[in-house]
Amino acid sequence: MALFSAGGNRRNTSTAEDNPAPGGAVMDSAHVGDIVGALGRIGQHDTAEGRTRWQRFRMLLAVLGPGLIVMVGDNDAGAVTTYTNAGQNYGMALVWTLVLLIPVLYVNQEMVVRLGAVAGVGHARLIFDRFGKFWGAFSVGDLFIVNALTIVTEFIGVSTALNYFGLPKSISVPLAAVLLFAVVAGGSFRRWERFLFALIAINIVLFPLVFMLHPSVTATAKGLIPSLPGGLNSTLLLLIVAIVGTTVAPWQLFFQQSNIVDKRITPRWIKFERYDLIVGIVIVMIGAVALMAAAAFGLPPEVMGNFTDAGAVAQGLHDHMGKTVGALFAILLLDASLVGANAVGLATTYALGDTLGKRHSLHWKITEAPVFYAGYAALLAVAGAVAFSPDHVLGLLTQGVQALAGVLLPSATVFLVLLCNDKAVLGPWVNSVRQNVVAGVIVWTLVLLSLALTASTFFPDLSTETLEIGFGAGALVGIIGGVLMVLTGNRNGRREIERTAAELGGLDPDQVEELDSTPLSRAERKAIRAVDRDTWRTPALDTLERPEFSTGRLAGMIALRGYLAVAVVLVVVKIVQSIGS
Repeated sequence: MALFSAGGNRRNTSTAEDNPAPGGAVMDSAHVGDIVGALGRIGQHDTAEGRTRWQRFRMLLAVLGPGLIVMVGDNDAGAVTTYTNAGQNYGMALVWTLVLLIPVLYVNQEMVVRLGAVAGVGHARLIFDRFGKFWGAFSVGDLFIVNALTIVTEFIGVSTALNYFGLPKSISVPLAAVLLFAVVAGGSFRRWERFLFALIAINIVLFPLVFMLHPSVTATAKGLIPSLPGGLNSTLLLLIVAIVGTTVAPWQLFFQQSNIVDKRITPRWIKFERYDLIVGIVIVMIGAVALMAAAAFGLPPEVMGNFTDAGAVAQGLHDHMGKTVGALFAILLLDASLVGANAVGLATTYALGDTLGKRHSLHWKITEAPVFYAGYAALLAVAGAVAFSPDHVLGLLTQGVQALAGVLLPSATVFLVLLCNDKAVLGPWVNSVRQNVVAGVIVWTLVLLSLALTASTFFPDLSTETLEIGFGAGALVGIIGGVLMVLTGNRNGRREIERTAAELGGLDPDQVEELDSTPLSRAERKAIRAVDRDTWRTPALDTLERPEFSTGRLAGMIALRGYLAVAVVLVVVKIVQSIGS
């Protein structure tokens, strides 16, 4: 018996494995069955209980994929450009931004791990079903626009990398588009994942690249100490927001949740998927620092502080450090572009399938899911065509897209946190108070960054001291809000647990009220939270009552949405100004 009933009612809580439709939220039959990964297979009803350490490790290998791919895909062409921009213009002084983003990466992506495994549907589907068409259109509309522009940057990366080896854009871009479509359209999830793993393995060239650069450990270590080289101004803020946007992008939420669903990972494998995510984060951080180091230590002194694009970095490494270093960097850029284009494209078409209610799985062949594959092909075609724009426009577009992603991230994270507090969707897997506090800190920090960018764009003469005072005031507001959240969450969380225990025990309303004033032991609380977590699945979404926004929450959402719309316009203005100059 499920101990957490959705929406406070004892609805049908049979698991999606046993009855995917209508008993659970899972809507595509391809999303139910054995886990068939690149490195192994797990039966639909297998568990890790009673297994040896070696058997559990093999199960982990089978689960490995969504977290690793989304993180390596994070170091795409835009990331290569952004990190080398930071390295060439500021040396290793901005390494600290990467360290601060590690918890942001884990907290955000761990929430979608739970949503995907428990609900069995994609992120876009949950937003539409739980918040309605209005908010769903806003969320998915953002995704489609930014993702399309992001794929343009991936094709820029492909053409730049292959141009280094003498292949013209007229050949490299169409060739990459055909390859990307062929890999996805094979009708085999395992074949697709193995191809991505092969691309990920190419990242091993990072180690000889860094070794040949002879980086300064001291300079890199100093970069761990937060600093603002040259003072806090709109140019530096735009780069920091771009680093945030390329390291923690909205498409990652949609991709990983849908890919977990497509791989058929269920709640009993959430722990393994968290390890998958951690492995991916370690790899993405190593890659990010190495890319910064490539520009910081591999380029000649006369070009430092004058970043143009990743192609110029490759050529600069070739001229200053030798053709092998330049070639290794170009290979990394090509590899990153292909992984990024694949993942971002799938994030978009997964969301399209969620939005239209059409089949959207790599387990289907083209004839079985024509809308899914047609959407992917159209996205590649449009992005490939835009990639033939003038080079100086494309170079600024690459950084601008990352900044746009950073500005839009708070909105995506707010929806994510709301879904992870929806008991009808996650039951016993909802966020704890601690998780909500951390998520709140992340959202507020991102909002403060975009506010600072907005202010410095409007008022370019603002001093560093003024901006720092603004950050301090914003942080104080955030701390006060966090304290209130903790106090309210602890009180409400305790009452909810106690009421759940009373309902399961068959107590009448008077007894429930009496229990509200009777504290439970730590063991009792833990038992209530733990029961049925491994088998609990979200019921069919159309059987759940939609959560209502309070007046305050609705006002806050509208205000955030309005502000972010203004911030997006200002980022675009900043990019246009850069093009003009």
